[in-house]
Amino acid sequence: MVSKKTEREVQTSKKVEWIQHPLIKPEKIESRLYQQVLAADVLKKGNTMIVAPTALGKTIVAALVSAERLKTFEDSKVLVLAPSKPLVIQHEESFREFLKTSVSSLTGSIKPEERVKLWNNSQIICATPQTVESDIISSRYDLKNVSLMVFDECHRGVGSYSYVYLADKYVKEAKNPLLLGLTASPGWNEDKIQEVCQNLYIKEVEIKSEEDSDVEPYFNPVEVKWIKTELNQELKDIKMHLEKALKARLTTLKKMGVISSISNVSKKDVLKAKGRAQKRIGVSLHPPQKCFLAVSILTAVINIQHSVELLETQGTIPLQKYIERLKKKKTKAAKGLLNDAEFQMAVGLADKAVENGVDHPKLKRLMQILKKELKNSNSRIIIFTQFRDSVENIYQHCMETNINAVKFYGQASRENEKGLTQKKQKEIIKSFKNGEYDVLISTSVAEEGIDIPSVDLVVLYEPVPSEIRMIQRRGRTGRKNRGRMFILITKGTRDESYYWSSINKEKQMKKQLNKNFNKDLTDFKPVKTKTNSEDAEKPADENRPIIYADSREGSSRVLRELERLNVDIKVKSLAVADYQVSDDVAIERKTNTDFVSSIMDKRLHKQAKELVDNFKKPVIIIEGSEFYSGFIHPNAVRGALASIAVDFGIPIIPTRSPEDTAAMINRIAIREQTHERSDIQIRTEKKPLTTWEQQIFIVESLPNIGPVTARKLLEEFKTVRGVINASEEELKKVDGIGDKIAKNIIRVVDSGFKTLKSEKYLKLDLKNS
Repeated sequence: MVSKKTEREVQTSKKVEWIQHPLIKPEKIESRLYQQVLAADVLKKGNTMIVAPTALGKTIVAALVSAERLKTFEDSKVLVLAPSKPLVIQHEESFREFLKTSVSSLTGSIKPEERVKLWNNSQIICATPQTVESDIISSRYDLKNVSLMVFDECHRGVGSYSYVYLADKYVKEAKNPLLLGLTASPGWNEDKIQEVCQNLYIKEVEIKSEEDSDVEPYFNPVEVKWIKTELNQELKDIKMHLEKALKARLTTLKKMGVISSISNVSKKDVLKAKGRAQKRIGVSLHPPQKCFLAVSILTAVINIQHSVELLETQGTIPLQKYIERLKKKKTKAAKGLLNDAEFQMAVGLADKAVENGVDHPKLKRLMQILKKELKNSNSRIIIFTQFRDSVENIYQHCMETNINAVKFYGQASRENEKGLTQKKQKEIIKSFKNGEYDVLISTSVAEEGIDIPSVDLVVLYEPVPSEIRMIQRRGRTGRKNRGRMFILITKGTRDESYYWSSINKEKQMKKQLNKNFNKDLTDFKPVKTKTNSEDAEKPADENRPIIYADSREGSSRVLRELERLNVDIKVKSLAVADYQVSDDVAIERKTNTDFVSSIMDKRLHKQAKELVDNFKKPVIIIEGSEFYSGFIHPNAVRGALASIAVDFGIPIIPTRSPEDTAAMINRIAIREQTHERSDIQIRTEKKPLTTWEQQIFIVESLPNIGPVTARKLLEEFKTVRGVINASEEELKKVDGIGDKIAKNIIRVVDSGFKTLKSEKYLKLDLKNS
């Protein structure tokens, strides 16, 4: 019997054969039987999900299917969807390399009018799903002529993710639909797998693994090695004080009846308890003070649990940085925690450990691994870690030991640290590929959509409890040669539980997929939950209402539901409100969370004033069932509601969900547009002020003058010029104006204008005022 190693040697010694097809470039796609069989199955059986490890060429299968569909339907298009911009660009480059046809990419960074041109002039379009969804809703183009839609990382097709909407729209609209889903892991839970298949109209699941005989010759196995460490005494002492602080709070919560036990309380348990306390605050006319106290204590518990996790899995420097951020918070929970004797002791010991150069034993072990791996080879290594602080910490240690490393993380900025732009990310990956760096230190951003075929070793600084993320990380190695993955695990910590969680989930996933899953899917008919919007009457095409939506609503589910209601949606940049259905009626939509935050940051009254200034019949919709929040007293919410309804005269309509909101907006639009309708005058700019409003505005700008006094001044002096020309004595005759205010007005009116050439002038002017 031929050994596996010999089989691979025989395979690689053969002359390479290439796929020949009218639309595939010569000598671009190697002829691999399992890829051709997969492509043929998709074309024969219909909507299919392909589950295969990273590096087995799922993209090539998509390219083979694309070529055949474009050959069969000559004037059609192929739409390849991917969850991130880097992955979209990568697909664009791959399809352009493989196929003899026009290829473009569409992302949110491209202007809408340019996207339309690219869509019209390309046969293969690679895009983010949110971009296409926004364009479809805005009627910029449609899916009728798309003969294949590919969902990369199709396990994301759950809930309200854009994949779900686009699949539903596609099967209803396309003349020749075919759906292809690609993933390395659809999830471990049977219900999750079923949900993905239902949402994406999948009828067949094709599974390929490294054990398959037709795959094995092309697959490089990945060796997984655990590297165990133990917390040193300094870290154990810090942990002891953190756990004492935690236990004291859990004991208090148990006495209050908020939790039932103080042992094995997870972060999930704490979040549930916090949600219950906040809900009670919301529904009570006079919430008990203990509810507010419980929320504060539970917040502190979450902070301590996170501190323990950082200490156990990351080390003292990430913990120290987290505590520094905690000190900047002004909440009662943060202040109380920082004043706690046990927590203070932990902070002091952590500071001392950092000062003495004591860190997590993982860090020392990691440096030993890197030195050994890089000593006599040109290895490329990726290090994955959960936290950006750890990325920085590992990077600094690499610099100190002359290891040629580079940091890689997301685009989001925080505090004094800017995120990496997409351009910078691409530059880093290109440099890493070209050998300018030996080590890439990354957060989870490098798990998906990065083509780095020459990585020899992947190191996980800590395990992750997700089987999908573990599979994706493992897939970064073993693409050209035998791969290796080292997992650093600290004994007796959550590292161990996270590792076993991911292992068990992966086993469960394979078990579910091997339960003759294809047979189970034969009679699948996607079952869509009946929504509130579907209860509404759908008007005939010729009479369907026109609804103008602000461009900032583009990512909301409301637009998706309105589109399903056969509404004529026009997305514009509206100066006031989120939706406009007539000259008189505009609708401001707020989720319950946004409503509360607009009270806290004082946006609400300003928005209400703009609504009544610009429209005769404005409406505010507040969406969501949990109306009150534990972060603001219910009476403050009630006061805001009363002010909107009474002071501004704006009707407030509650809705339960985005679907309910869409149904309500649709109903208002139908009501407004039932009679013979003329073109709606859209407010792309705010309504200009009347002469009277402008006069008040000018006089109000004088020192210490409010709207009431401004009106009195105009009534007394008849014109703005009369107010400006009035003497100090004449001004004092007006009720509300005394010596000081009159003097300040005269000073501003009579003072010569000076160009502020230095801070000296500015300080002098401010002092005088």
